[in-house]
Amino acid sequence: MSRVGTPEPDPSVIGNIPKPPFVRLPDPVRLFAVRAERFRWLADGHPLAPYLNFLADLSAAQSAIQEGLPEPEPVSDDVLARAREHKMPPLDRGSVAVDPAFAAAFERLIAAAEGMEMPDAARAALARIKATEPAAREIMIGNVLAEAIPVEAIAEHVFVAAALQVHFARLAARLDAKALQDIGDGVCPACGGAPSASLVEDWQGAGGVRFCACSLCATEWNYVRARCTLCGSTKSVKFQEVEGGGGTVKAETCDECRGYVKVLYRQKAARLDPIADDVATLGLDLLVKELGFRRGAVNPFMVGY
Repeated sequence: MSRVGTPEPDPSVIGNIPKPPFVRLPDPVRLFAVRAERFRWLADGHPLAPYLNFLADLSAAQSAIQEGLPEPEPVSDDVLARAREHKMPPLDRGSVAVDPAFAAAFERLIAAAEGMEMPDAARAALARIKATEPAAREIMIGNVLAEAIPVEAIAEHVFVAAALQVHFARLAARLDAKALQDIGDGVCPACGGAPSASLVEDWQGAGGVRFCACSLCATEWNYVRARCTLCGSTKSVKFQEVEGGGGTVKAETCDECRGYVKVLYRQKAARLDPIADDVATLGLDLLVKELGFRRGAVNPFMVGY
């Protein structure tokens, strides 16, 4: 596994296109259904096939459990106004543990997961989650939201993270996209989450435009190309890829902050998914880490790699 020649700056000429929206909000049911299909397609012949198929089943469950879920508590006008005034994300992470809508999503996901095929270790982790007291569950929720999942308890946190993704995608879908604003490099304007990857889009009105994809709520927000996703530097951003990768997935590396985030080029492969294809391109992570860069993106399904 090696780099292809010397890394060169990523082309950023977009051409004559209409100004794209700043934010694209998720469609929660479709989001996870499409992701499940992508995981399953990626699993065919892949060295990580068992794990990718497990995540395909989990994504399918994330989509299926949403029918009939209680409506999440809407964000009040006061909270929206305060968030806009202080340039803060409007979705409150602190209220998740006591939200009935999240509790219902969590219980449904755990019930759905019981019918999935999984390794014995994952099955044992699922049993431990079912047996946890509310206080212990709140700690796990906090770990996921703080992007600080302990390595020794990855399996349990995968299920918690999946439930949180459902809940926050449903919350984000109910926001007014036009009311959201830029709140900083590498920070989701809806929930404050970190990106799992960035996407060079191909949809009408945004062909060639880059969007960061939130690892938690799946909101996509417009971000300038050839600029570090993590620190905003434009001085020494380069793009690395695995030899023979076809240019569909690259690692955007920054010599200023020594971090990297993957870029997925949907103009070349429209089905690329910021969570699924991130997991499936683990080899690129290994390559870039050998070059001395730290992973700056967040993906709860890649903790420990």
